[in-house]
Amino acid sequence: MSSTALALIVVAALLHAGWNLWMKRSGTAGGFAFVWATNLVGALLFTPLAWLAGAFESGIGAAGEGIGAAPSAVSVVPVALPPTGVRFADWPVSIWLAVLGSVLLHTAYFRVLQRGYGAGDLSIVYPVARGTGPLLASIAAIVWLGEPAGLHSIAGLAFVVSGTFTIAGGFGTLRGGASTQTRRGLAWGLATGVLIAAYTVNDGRAVSVLGAHPLAYYWWICLLQAVVLAPWVMLTVPGWLQLLRASWRVVLAVGVLSPLSYLLALEAMRRAPVSVVAPARELSMLVAALAGSTLLREGQLGRRLAGSALIAGGVALLASGA
Repeated sequence: MSSTALALIVVAALLHAGWNLWMKRSGTAGGFAFVWATNLVGALLFTPLAWLAGAFESGIGAAGEGIGAAPSAVSVVPVALPPTGVRFADWPVSIWLAVLGSVLLHTAYFRVLQRGYGAGDLSIVYPVARGTGPLLASIAAIVWLGEPAGLHSIAGLAFVVSGTFTIAGGFGTLRGGASTQTRRGLAWGLATGVLIAAYTVNDGRAVSVLGAHPLAYYWWICLLQAVVLAPWVMLTVPGWLQLLRASWRVVLAVGVLSPLSYLLALEAMRRAPVSVVAPARELSMLVAALAGSTLLREGQLGRRLAGSALIAGGVALLASGA
């Protein structure tokens, strides 16, 4: 894995853990109204950035670059020069289908994650979701996208999954020795992980195989989520406007941090295999485990730090083998 791809993953992981912590501490009030509002913020945020990057111009990326071309260094900073990738005016039907699929998967993911945070601890729901997700995503990328499965990658993935299992409670959870809250958190975490795997492989294929422009691609996802959810929220959520007014700070924070985190991950997927990037993103669990045990006083700091160490070792193996 290149140093640039690793740097993108590290920053994305920090941002991801940050918005999850903020959402958990806020109580995640608002349900679909919250999801709708954060996607609207993301769409508004990306509109000027995508325009400055040239994402909406007709034609293919920078001069001489097209589908399958190596991404240029400037594509990390969207406002510097037009990144590589196909502009949406030239997208084939396959990319639009990927966008629509991602809208459904991301919407379901956000809602299930919120329900999980209401039922269990951050440091149970979050690591289980972020551990099972990359495991399933890596398997799917190897089988479906034909990505190579090197020894370092397999060992690194095993370390990440082991670390996740340790943070989530180890064999005590499987033996039924955990509390009801822990078991609920585990169930919601697993459901979230399935959705993470589905949208990761779908989006990774869109930007790395189909050649979609990452910035334009995710802008459309945010915009369509906001459009699809708007009538649903306004017609079915009583007092939705009051809910958003009461939690506007967390709406703004998540609406900014979440899409920025994922955009960096999409860029990393253009520079390294999805089966490597997906588990490497779980560096965010180090931050989540520490924050959950200290800032949120969920306890069990020792076990969760041990699991985090396994995850860090796994990411190191992934980075050295890709």
